[in-house]
Amino acid sequence: MSFTDWLKKNVTDARDALSAEIIRFKSKDLLEAVVAGCAMVAYADGHISSEEKQKMMGYLKTSEQLKVFNQNDVIKLFQKYVEKFEFDSAIGTGEVMQAIHKFRGKPQAQLLVRVCCAIGASDGDFDKNERAIVRRMCSELGLNTADFNL
Repeated sequence: MSFTDWLKKNVTDARDALSAEIIRFKSKDLLEAVVAGCAMVAYADGHISSEEKQKMMGYLKTSEQLKVFNQNDVIKLFQKYVEKFEFDSAIGTGEVMQAIHKFRGKPQAQLLVRVCCAIGASDGDFDKNERAIVRRMCSELGLNTADFNL
């Protein structure tokens, strides 16, 4: 490998690493909101199914903004929110609403609700409790529930 090729490769690698760090920095709040919302919807019936977890992880792996995050970090974040619900559902709900409120009036708000709807439906039954939670998220985000067939 010539010096020029080596230099190009290192510059490209450094640029790619920097881009990933910038995306990670910009998307941290979105990751938190998506994972928090998913945890709240998944925990609506007091039980989190493997389908709900897999659906969330599948989305995060394909999202341009969120795929830069380490899966182990995502799992820890999800577990953090689940533990809040296990301790006290009111505390868990408050924490989730705080995380998603940052997206009120922003384009990501609709994406957040759509992901949560997908999580609710992932086990084959988007039940009334899950729908109620997503409606509450819509209210927090200033979105019309009719846009999501809720």
